[in-house]
Amino acid sequence: MNERAERSAAGVLAGGLLLVAAGSAAAAGAVDGLLAEYRSAGAGEFDAGRGKTLWQREATDARTGQARACTTCHSRNLTLAGKHARTGKKIDPMAPSVNPNRLTERKKIEKWFRRNCKWTLGRECTAQEKGDVLTYLSGQ
Repeated sequence: MNERAERSAAGVLAGGLLLVAAGSAAAAGAVDGLLAEYRSAGAGEFDAGRGKTLWQREATDARTGQARACTTCHSRNLTLAGKHARTGKKIDPMAPSVNPNRLTERKKIEKWFRRNCKWTLGRECTAQEKGDVLTYLSGQ
């Protein structure tokens, strides 16, 4: 590789690292704000282990009798893309370590908790459950 190509590759790498760092900072800000909100709503200490258990827990849909979990669409490996169970649409990886856009917007996080908890568990998640899941996801 010539010197010019090496400089170009180094620039691309540096730009990518800056993008990941910026995404990580945004994710940390959004997650920290929500965790504080959940604590003020009565949640206790958050635990990534409980978050992982909830993420992988299957619940049975009362209408269809089918089992579903967060992993139904998002997969167990959070660094890989998932696929929506009904539409087949690709879902970007949940892990902020490989998807710097993940967990960066409080409003979007809350929207998806509302929608996905109802779809997966048949109810809204509690502040404790949301905090545990966010703690789990943000560590990935």
